[in-house]
This record gives sequence, C-alpha cells and structure tokens, in this order.
Amino acid sequence: MDQEFQRVGLLGRREHPGVNQIVSDLLTLLDARGVDVVLEDRLATLSHFEKRAMQPRDIIGKSVDLAVVIGGDGSLLSAARTLVRHNTPVIGINRGRLGFLTDVSPDDLMAQVTAVLDGDYARDSRFLLDAQVIRDGVAIGEAEALNDVVVNSGTSAQMIEFELTIDGEFVYRMNADGLILATPTGSTAYSMSGGGPIMNPSLDAVVLVPMFSHSLTSRPIVVHGDSQIRLDIVSRNQINPLVTCDGQVSLTALPGDSVLVSKKAEKLTLLHPPGHSFYASCRDKLRWSDALTQ
Repeated sequence: MDQEFQRVGLLGRREHPGVNQIVSDLLTLLDARGVDVVLEDRLATLSHFEKRAMQPRDIIGKSVDLAVVIGGDGSLLSAARTLVRHNTPVIGINRGRLGFLTDVSPDDLMAQVTAVLDGDYARDSRFLLDAQVIRDGVAIGEAEALNDVVVNSGTSAQMIEFELTIDGEFVYRMNADGLILATPTGSTAYSMSGGGPIMNPSLDAVVLVPMFSHSLTSRPIVVHGDSQIRLDIVSRNQINPLVTCDGQVSLTALPGDSVLVSKKAEKLTLLHPPGHSFYASCRDKLRWSDALTQ
C-alpha cells in the first residue's frame, strides 16, 4: 500500500527537554518505513543528526507532505504561521505544559505517530487572523495569528482609548488596557485568562475580550469569523499601543492609527491521533471534574 506521507519534516526547538530523544525515536520509525526525512535547521546542533538533510522552516513547508512539530503550543504557533502558506498538514508532539495544540504524548509517541502515518487520524481545519496597522491610509505593518491578536497599552500603568467598528458599524468607544481578539483555537489561551468563553475549534467565530475596561458593563463579544474588525486608536492617546500576534510578533501603533483584523484566506490543517477529543483535552488540561473525583 502506498504511503500517504512520503516526505516528513521534523521541526522544533532544541532547548526543550527530551527533544533529542524524540527526534531520535522518530528517525528510527521513519527510516524503518522508508520515509524521506528533513530536519529544521534549528535542530542542527542536536547530537548524531548532523548528516541529515537540513532546511529552514519556510523551505520545509514547501517540500514535505507532513510537518511534525516537537515542543509546546508556542512552538506550534510559531511554525503554523509559516506552514499555513504551503497547506502543509501538521501534527504536534508535546514537550511543553498544556499542549492543546501539541496533543501527541511522548509516552505514546510511536503508536500515535504510526497510526497517523497509516492514515488513522482526524483532520482538523483552523483559521488564522490577519492583522494590519494602518497609518494615513497605508499599511505600515502586518502579521498573522493562530491564537489571538492583542492590542494593548504595553504598560500596566496606563489605559488606551479606542473605537471598535465591526463590518462598518460602530460598536463602542472604550478606555481599557487593551482588547483581545481570539480565534476558537485561541479561546483556551490568553482570552480565557481574560474572562472570555471557551469555543469549540469547529466554530467560525472570533471573540473580542476587553482587558480591564474602565466600565462595569464591559463584556466579551462573539462575532462571525468573516467579520471585518477595526480598532481606531484615538488621537489623544499619549502612548503607542502594541499589536501582538500569538504573543510572539509585535507591531507598534501610534495615536490616530487603525488596526484591521480579519480572517486569513489560508487555513491550517492539524492532524490528530485516534481518540482525540477537544472536550477530553479540556478535562485534562483545565482539570475539569477534578473536584468530583476527589
């Protein structure tokens, strides 16, 4: 039987504990199956892998049938923003803490990866957000996010004043530390910490969560995923707000600038091993039902 994945890329951060052993185990498995393997150049200093084919992340995305990301959710978020451009399916092996996205356990590594290679997996499509900073009608910076776009003051001592418009309709003017705009994927991350709802990843929606608003009636709003969202930074602000994507890429806006956020055209394809369940992940990672079992 022909294998679905003929060429596999291994990506990750060598700083994560246990990465060396996981890469070694994966190479043993993939070599035994006759799969061509490419390692991300960030793994180049790991022992015994120097003679393997090495490529930077953006090239790997174009040349492999499957990308395996080793690390925490942050590692997968970073890789996803590159791999989504090439429609490369991704699986994540968890070497971090929560692991909502990197859901393959190192303890079940061989069995779960073997199942995926055999075609036994669930395919999951996730959308990303595009964010642009507009100044005098011109985009002066742009980035993308799988989890969230956060517009914030950049300091704990000051709030920013902004106006929110959705699909051309004015929503509100607000004084707050900022605003979190999260995808369903990101609803279990910073948005949840800010009081936002947990959303099933299959939803086509974006949640807007105010951060420490100077209002007793400020609440999260859930809007359609295709919404065109604009934040206008009021000109009288005295600080330059930050626009942060997935907590990893930051742009700087000035008073009078606008921040445009919309759904990205390309989607990320995640592959999950057999038995994957979003609600089971919530029970495990968020410790749901623990009080009932004590």
